Amino acid sequence: MDDARLPIAEHLAELRSRIFRILIAWALGCALAWNFSEQVFGLLIAPAVDALGAGHTLQAIAPTEVFFTYLKCAVLAGFVIALPVVFWQIWAFVAPGLYPNERSAILPFVLVSTLLFAGGAIFGYTQVFPLMFSFFSSFDSAFVESAWTMREVFGLTTRLFLAFGVAFELPVFVFFLSVAGIVDAPTLLRSTPYAVLGVFVAAALLTPPDWVSQVFLAVPMVALYLVGVGVAYLFGGSRARAKTRSAV
Repeated sequence: MDDARLPIAEHLAELRSRIFRILIAWALGCALAWNFSEQVFGLLIAPAVDALGAGHTLQAIAPTEVFFTYLKCAVLAGFVIALPVVFWQIWAFVAPGLYPNERSAILPFVLVSTLLFAGGAIFGYTQVFPLMFSFFSSFDSAFVESAWTMREVFGLTTRLFLAFGVAFELPVFVFFLSVAGIVDAPTLLRSTPYAVLGVFVAAALLTPPDWVSQVFLAVPMVALYLVGVGVAYLFGGSRARAKTRSAV
């Protein structure tokens, strides 16, 4: 019985070690980013401030709002800085269950995963945020003028920043499902209509109630899902062939 429990205990110990290393990298990233938290905040809220127009700034309505918002900026920036370490530790944890030729893909995995997250976040920041904030500010009238708080703007920006970054990791997620044998390319292809529906539902939940951000998040996710089908075809097929050779 102890022998049966040993592998589980080892896996849990390995998982704890990987999580600890991720947290250490994140903490170091936060410490580094704290000195630039004001600049990071200014960069993140630039689309909102531009949408409000010249002469408008964000409001801080609580004594601690500025400090804690800058602290959250450092936490967010620290996470982005630590992303390569995060992906490296994820791969190192799942690598023992992969074939030798798949384990050697750690550097491409870390690079592709980091670029996909960065690409999604940059796409949202440059293409979606200006349109979204312009949409919300367009409701100003002679009776009401927008006076957004820094906490609300930062919270919305951060949520969408992470949503776009994580959404662009869809091909990587499909890769893991395919190498684990949970799904294959034909199944994913047949499930495309359901995937499209799920993508638009997820986009509606992750974004504010405006069609601009929903569509701009959902459409790339659908394209990335189809990329994931191709990934499943390539890696799922190679894994099946490797399994056949090992059986022989």
